[in-house]
Amino acid sequence: MPPHRPLLSLLLLLAAAVAPTWSKSTLESCSSSTACPAQLSYTLYADLKLAELAALFSADPLAILAANSIDFAVPDPADRILPAGLTLRVPVPCACSDGIRRVTSVRYVSRPGDTLASVASSVYGGLTTPDWISDSNGILDAKPEAVVDAGTTLFVPLHCACFGGVDNGLPAVYLTYVAGKGDTVAAVAQRYRTTATDLMSVNDMATADLAAGDIIVVPLPACRSSFPAFTADYGLAVANGTYAVTANRCVQCSCGPGNLDLFCVPAPLADSTCSSMQCANSSMMLGNFTLLMTSSGCSVTSCSYGGFVNGTILTTLTTALKPQCPAPHQYPPLIPPPTSSFFETYLGPSPTPMASEGGVDPMMVGMAPTSTPSASSGPPPAARYVVGDALGALALCLVANLLW
Repeated sequence: MPPHRPLLSLLLLLAAAVAPTWSKSTLESCSSSTACPAQLSYTLYADLKLAELAALFSADPLAILAANSIDFAVPDPADRILPAGLTLRVPVPCACSDGIRRVTSVRYVSRPGDTLASVASSVYGGLTTPDWISDSNGILDAKPEAVVDAGTTLFVPLHCACFGGVDNGLPAVYLTYVAGKGDTVAAVAQRYRTTATDLMSVNDMATADLAAGDIIVVPLPACRSSFPAFTADYGLAVANGTYAVTANRCVQCSCGPGNLDLFCVPAPLADSTCSSMQCANSSMMLGNFTLLMTSSGCSVTSCSYGGFVNGTILTTLTTALKPQCPAPHQYPPLIPPPTSSFFETYLGPSPTPMASEGGVDPMMVGMAPTSTPSASSGPPPAARYVVGDALGALALCLVANLLW
C-alpha cells in the first residue's frame, strides 16, 4: 500500500535538511598584485606520497615537511607515504584574483567519478567550493554533483589570507582552517594559542558561532624577512616553531622558539650546486657568529642571509653592540616523518616566544649546524574521524524511493 503523501513529504524534507550545504567563509578583499606567504590546514583524504600531496597544491615537498617541522633531511622524502587522516600545514603563495585573496597556482586532473562537489569537499578538504571551481573554469550551469570528464584539467582556487602579514602589530602568517564537527571558536583559539576575541576580530565574526565546514583564518606568530624586493624570496615569512627551505633548497630558515628573529643557515641537503655562502671579506659562513664582551657591552658579529638572486645566495656581515651576549640559538625541534594514520595534526601549536635567558661565554663562536637538528618524537594524538552528512541524505532518499 503506497504511503501517505504527508509521510513522503516529511522524509524528503528530512533529506534536504541533512544534505550538504556550502558553509560561510572568510574572504579578504584585495587590490595589490603582490602575493604573500600563507598556509592551509589540510587533512589527507587517502594515503598519499609526499610527492602526490605536493602536486595537489603545486608545492615543494620539502617545503611541506619544513612547514610542519618534520625532518626534511630523510632519504627520498618525496616517496614517503603519508597516512589518510593526517593533518598538515601546506605553505602556499596567496595571490589577489578578481579582488579576492586566493591561491591561484593549483591545477587538478580529474579522475573517473570525480564531481565538482567531491573535488571541493573531499580532495581539497573544503578549502574551495564547487561554485569557485565552476566559475574559474568557465563551466556554465554546472551542478555540484555533475560528473567531470576524467582527464579534465581544472583550475582550483583555494581560500587564503594575508591581512598585511601582521596581527595586532606583530608579524604573522595566516592559516586557512576548515572547521570540523564539534569545533568552537574557543577551542580553535586554544589550539593555536590565540584568543577567541582575536579570531572573531580577524574573521569579522559578530558571534562565536562556528559550524562544520566554515572556513576561518588563524593568525600564527611568525618571523619575517627584510630581503630586498628584487630577491626571489622577497617577503619570506616563517611561522613560529617551524622552518622554510629557500634558495633552491640550499638554505633553511627557522623561527623561534626563543624569539621571532629569522635565523638562516645552509640546508642539510645543500650541495656543490649551491652558490657560495661565505660572507665577503670574512672567513665566516652563513649562520656563523662571534661574540666578544667589551666594556661597552657584547659585540656580535654575524654572517646573515640576505635573499636569493639569479642563483646567487646573498650574505651580509654585520656587527652590533648589545647590552649582553645572547644565549645560544635554539632550533625548533624536528619530528620524524609520520608512519601511522592515528594523527589529528602532526604539528602542535607554535610555542610562545620567550625572552633569551642569561649570557654566554664572551668568546663563544656560533657555527651553522652540519646536519639537521635532532628529531624528537612522542606519542601521536588520537585521530578524529568525521562521517559526512551526505550519507544520511542518501539513506533517507533511498527510503523515500522505496515507499513511493
